Amino acid sequence: MTEPTPPSRLPLDWIAASLRRERGRVGLSLSELAKRAGIAKSTLSQLEAASGNPSLETLWALGVALGVPFSALVEPPAPAVQVIRAGEGPTVHSEQASYAATLLSASPPGARRDIYHLRMEPGAARESDPHIPGSVEHLVVSTGRLSAGPRGEAVELGPGDYMAYRGDVPHRYEALAPGTTFVLVMQHV
Repeated sequence: MTEPTPPSRLPLDWIAASLRRERGRVGLSLSELAKRAGIAKSTLSQLEAASGNPSLETLWALGVALGVPFSALVEPPAPAVQVIRAGEGPTVHSEQASYAATLLSASPPGARRDIYHLRMEPGAARESDPHIPGSVEHLVVSTGRLSAGPRGEAVELGPGDYMAYRGDVPHRYEALAPGTTFVLVMQHV
């Protein structure tokens, strides 16, 4: 019997190159970016050196501090035809909850949207800080049950249910059933 292949991880060299590129673009020092993102300078230094193990929260904080979507920090060069099989693709795990985000499609030039496939298990909720101003999240539940939305306005959703809400305010996701999966489209206006 063949063991299942573990989900792929984000190559640290992609993240390192993206961080250096975006930090240079906005003209921030290592210290200033770390301060704005609320992370240790040593953590940022390790990430830019392609070492360490960045969490979802750290990369989101850096994206917000740089004024770029999360995908700008983790996006690999895309081939002309791209297929991402279930269980594959660049995946980042949360430190707060059993929550993993797999980037399916980053926003191409001229458009500002990213598409993710997410899987989550019951337990701790994933609390998300606001994304860049103008962000809107669209999600469709594939399996299980999910409570999602802005803090204080969460809605319970089941398979096939769609929801849209502002992503530039604090929001959360909480799996209500084992094996919950959903597709999230992050729109940046």
